[in-house]
Amino acid sequence: MQETTPQHADPLEKDDCYLTAFAAFREAHPEFDVEALESLRARDYARLDDLGHTYLDYTGGGLYAQSQIDAHMQMLHGGVYGNPHSSNPTSKVMTQLAEQARAAVLRTFNASPDDYAVIFTQNASGALKLVGESYPFGPGSAYLLTFDNHNSVNGIREFARSKGASITYVPVLPPDLRMDEARLESLLDAAQPDAHNLFAYPGQSNFSGAQHSLEWIERAQAKGWNVLLDAAAFAPTNRLDLSRWQPDFVSLSFYKIFGYPTGVGALIVRRAVLGKLHRPWFAGGTITIASVQGDGYYLQEGEAGFEDGTIDYLNIPAVEIGLKHIESVGIDTIHTRVLALTDWLIKALLDLRHANGAPLVHFYGPTNTDRRGGTVTFNLFDPAGKLFDYREVEAEANVLNISLRTGCFCNPGAGEQAHGITRDDLADCFGQGHERMTFEEFIRVMSTREKDAVGAVRVSTGVASNFADVYRFVQFVGTFLDRQA
Repeated sequence: MQETTPQHADPLEKDDCYLTAFAAFREAHPEFDVEALESLRARDYARLDDLGHTYLDYTGGGLYAQSQIDAHMQMLHGGVYGNPHSSNPTSKVMTQLAEQARAAVLRTFNASPDDYAVIFTQNASGALKLVGESYPFGPGSAYLLTFDNHNSVNGIREFARSKGASITYVPVLPPDLRMDEARLESLLDAAQPDAHNLFAYPGQSNFSGAQHSLEWIERAQAKGWNVLLDAAAFAPTNRLDLSRWQPDFVSLSFYKIFGYPTGVGALIVRRAVLGKLHRPWFAGGTITIASVQGDGYYLQEGEAGFEDGTIDYLNIPAVEIGLKHIESVGIDTIHTRVLALTDWLIKALLDLRHANGAPLVHFYGPTNTDRRGGTVTFNLFDPAGKLFDYREVEAEANVLNISLRTGCFCNPGAGEQAHGITRDDLADCFGQGHERMTFEEFIRVMSTREKDAVGAVRVSTGVASNFADVYRFVQFVGTFLDRQA
């Protein structure tokens, strides 16, 4: 009987160039435990190799493990669960599971339940909206944020503006796109001490991968600021210890960390500041009493007053399952793997030069592994320095089953500073009285600039990434060498 090749067999195993590169990688990064990763990948992420996927979009969304799905399905098959807003037997079981998940979140981030509360939301954006609508902005208040915040953090400015607060952005400086720390210090010093002031920044930029020092949390608080840390891009591959760093608000999306479920996020909030937040409305689940004829209501105390309606109670237990999975792998192990792969990837891309010596790759963000994560953003340029359209790059990657991301990644400020886009450049798009502009019209207007691109290519590694993933990607990028854009 003729032997058949296993579906998961990797042709790279017989590629001499790959084997040479892999050996060099292992020598340069002895901390990278290849055997443990391959065992994890075969056990929990075999579908990647079985289906021939090179997944490099972990900043966009994490991947779930097979064991997570199995455990969640076993839970659902093995019980009867009801809406937790009751005291019947099925509700009591569900309430207990939800509270276990809440406690698991606090344990993961080493946060005392006396100091922090976990409010379940639909995602990080929902967590940020809670802060924006509830924070007591007013005349004299200040909302300070960095240029490289996600749009969900940028959106809080509309709540701040409507209540009369000032809004100021801290620049991030090319080429590494790190915060202008001297400017930040002066802006923090300028706040009115008796006002409600909020400073928001990402632990890790989802555009550049640059990580901003968590020391700014305590420094800002000492100057009279509440601090919002967007940890959506940071938490999947870095340890966040809330006993050491104590921001007032932390926003998370759990699917970014472990892939499943996709409809649950959280706002982790210091109990000391929870009383500052005032909801602009009430809903089922958030109140103890409401009256039609009495025209009044009383909000629930603590986190329950912020979880609108019925929580996603059948999916919330999957959060604890996902956190246990990440714990079993080890967040420090994930961090080590991601940095090793990122180090090799950046160096390999820097080595790609056209025959005339011109670089193929132009990076936006740090080109080493100092204070950065596994998000790598860049554009490709031909030998004459002309840009390859990032949409063309993505289309060619799609043919090879390589999943990456292109555009501005919901982070317009970082993109504007990376690409040298100025306020004057944007005047034709956002001038007073300007009609609504479509994305295609925006691209067309901005493409008339004789500067850089208006978008980029982003790849990112995560819990199940291996050397073959980044090697395949570099081989793909190499196909643009000595081509004309």
